[in-house]
Amino acid sequence: MSSHKVSLMFFISSIITSLMAMAALAGNFYQDFDIMFGNQHLNILEEGKLVTLSLDKVSGAGFQSKNGYIFGRFDVQMKMPPGNSAGTVTTFYLSSSGPNHDEIDLEFLGNSTGEPYTLHTNVYAQGQGSKEQQFHLWFDPTKDFHTYTVVWNSKRIIFLVDGSPIRVFNNLESLRLPFPKDQSMKIYATFWNADDWATQGGRVKTDWSHAPFSASYRNFNINACLGSQGSPSSSCSTSTNSSAWQNQGLNPAGRNRLRWLQRKFMVYDYCTDRPKFPKGLPRECKHSRV
Repeated sequence: MSSHKVSLMFFISSIITSLMAMAALAGNFYQDFDIMFGNQHLNILEEGKLVTLSLDKVSGAGFQSKNGYIFGRFDVQMKMPPGNSAGTVTTFYLSSSGPNHDEIDLEFLGNSTGEPYTLHTNVYAQGQGSKEQQFHLWFDPTKDFHTYTVVWNSKRIIFLVDGSPIRVFNNLESLRLPFPKDQSMKIYATFWNADDWATQGGRVKTDWSHAPFSASYRNFNINACLGSQGSPSSSCSTSTNSSAWQNQGLNPAGRNRLRWLQRKFMVYDYCTDRPKFPKGLPRECKHSRV
């Protein structure tokens, strides 16, 4: 075999390996997810493209991705339970396992009829959390599906709602602050009762006369680097446009949009909660968060 053919075969093999390492797919439940709990409370519709979770006094439901990922962009469209949803929590998050786990949270806290949902965000790095920011959304998340996104790369984590950034969590390892980057994380989606804390600090309990409650997920899009659960991070490079998330940040318009949304709709920021941190606010709070 000529050296030219060998080089060509090696080049093609390298391309295939690179593409296999990068998962870029529109999620199908049957192919990409497993049921965690509540089998009887989970319905798979539209050939695996739509999943509904229900909650009653007996159980909620949840599912997780088959694969773990090291960095990526993760999109899902969700529709929250309508009416009096107080006490319920609908989630979409990434997490590794173990006591020193990493986690990136989007949790939707139900409320009494007519009161707004609260979007609760948090980041855990090496088991350290308590980095909550909460928002009231600028639309009714029970009326239609909306897109919720996590962009996670080596420099930052960006939370987006319908393409608008609501939060940025930067990598400040230069200050010896932990950042999620050494553990692969799976995708999780759960629907459960948390009326001991979810609505107005637990003051409003779940009204089971409205059960069963229902939450819906569709159009999962996973554009991420594959990794085994708990493994150290590894390189994942591609020349395709789908890898834009690897260096994604905010341009000036994005930063302005972020600041405006936080001024208008943020209802809690751990970086202003001095009673929670009597010995001083976390060090990252002194640095730019855009």
